[in-house]
Amino acid sequence: MKNIFKTIPRNTLSAIFAAFLIFMSCRAEAQVSPEAARALRDANIHVFEQRTDPSDFTLPLLGGGSAALSSYRGKVVILNFWATWCPPCRAEMPSMETLYQRFNAQGLEILAVDIGESASTVQQFVRSAAYTFPVLLDSANRVSSIYGIKAIPTTYIIDREGKRIGRVIGGITWDNQRVIAAIDALLKS
Repeated sequence: MKNIFKTIPRNTLSAIFAAFLIFMSCRAEAQVSPEAARALRDANIHVFEQRTDPSDFTLPLLGGGSAALSSYRGKVVILNFWATWCPPCRAEMPSMETLYQRFNAQGLEILAVDIGESASTVQQFVRSAAYTFPVLLDSANRVSSIYGIKAIPTTYIIDREGKRIGRVIGGITWDNQRVIAAIDALLKS
């Protein structure tokens, strides 16, 4: 059998190979690993068809300093928009703390972005509940507007490469077995 590659011009082969590499890199960029996607769906977390770059921001941290979303690249981030007056937000936070305690050392970060409240109001709430994950203050609603937040809590899941891969609108129990399995799968992928 004649070698088919000898009959194709070299520049055509190069173009085909380059197109194949571009296709494979775009395909890898567009998806979460099948195992992680399945685990996220099982946990009732909406998985985006394509991973997207979230808008970067820097906000003040409760207790001082500031934090930029981009500084957490390399970690799986749960980016939660909430407020102290919101009953579903308050209800899900203890389970977020449990998840944070379980996985923080393995690369999970929870960023709780309080929307529109004063630092003193947020500080009183966080201190009384003894939450240890970082709390950011979006008192002017600048970041929540950029993210198009219409209902709270709204939570984005961001992978280690800094891409938005999923979203939850409304409160959930973050320390249930399905969410734990999904976070574990993301941390391992």
